[in-house]
Amino acid sequence: MSLIEGSIDIPLDHLENIFGQFDRNIKLIEQTFAVSLIARGDSIKIIGERDGVERARDVLDSLLALSKSGESIQEQNVRYAMSLHEDGMNPVQTILKVDGDVIAHTVAGKPIKPKTLGQKAYVDAIRQKMIVFGLGPAGTGKTYLAMAMAIMAFQREEVSRIILTRPAIEAGEKLGFLPGDLQSKIDPYLRPLYDALYEIMGAESYQRNMEKGLIEVAPLAYMRGRTLDNAFIILDEAQNTTPAQMKMFLTRIGFGSKAVITGDASQKDLSADQKSGLDVAAKVLSGIDDIAVCQLTGKDVVRHPLVQKIVNAYEEYEKKETRIRRDAMRIGSKTGPARRGHRA
Repeated sequence: MSLIEGSIDIPLDHLENIFGQFDRNIKLIEQTFAVSLIARGDSIKIIGERDGVERARDVLDSLLALSKSGESIQEQNVRYAMSLHEDGMNPVQTILKVDGDVIAHTVAGKPIKPKTLGQKAYVDAIRQKMIVFGLGPAGTGKTYLAMAMAIMAFQREEVSRIILTRPAIEAGEKLGFLPGDLQSKIDPYLRPLYDALYEIMGAESYQRNMEKGLIEVAPLAYMRGRTLDNAFIILDEAQNTTPAQMKMFLTRIGFGSKAVITGDASQKDLSADQKSGLDVAAKVLSGIDDIAVCQLTGKDVVRHPLVQKIVNAYEEYEKKETRIRRDAMRIGSKTGPARRGHRA
């Protein structure tokens, strides 16, 4: 096919942001769509086959829209824009829809907002439903976005307190062998929750509300026997709950409360013969009104691009292993009677 030439105008004050460090973003677009991009002043010339030129132009359009909104363009933004195009979506309209939903700002002034359609659906579900299950791999923003929503609900006085909890399951270690008192032993398990609180609320505000009892960070076992009214409750790492623990937690939720349960089914620390309370609850409760189950995927990973590749590689591996086990069981069920008959 013959090569064609297209172009797109990008103001000079957005050019560096879109190109990325050492032109990393532009090189990624060139490699993916088999085009050449040449900057001439505030215009970028696109040379390649027609399909590649049109795709590259659409992706650059979406990155320009992001840059104009104040976003610092990262490789993740470029890859997500390209994936939207592959899925037949308009990357400009989709990214603007997602990017416009600012939840809160960190103490440093950085806006907190969903970065993918999956994250946008998750945030909308938290707004609309009383209980939301956020399921997905590491790096999809499950806990961080839930924390931002909790803090905003608290600051708007929609709830009177925030309760953050997670099961203190040992990944190969025993709590009894850790130094210090009980609080010192469980703090490492709760550290990701503290980090998010400090970044969004600020250390002083967090400490002040913590002392007043308006923010509580505690292991899941501390929830037994309580009724949690008018609170925003986040249960993190819920894949490590047992069905009994999950039922206990869900039946603590009282009037005026909202709960978000997050977890990654692929990272269980439970024993092999133990069912995950998260898996059971997601199946049992998915059809109930005012409960939403949001499934985030590798496309929603917003950490370093390598994390997305790792997540995708593990997903492919697990699918392959599942197919092998299923085929082995099917072959075994066919050959079993014949083998028994032969031994007889």
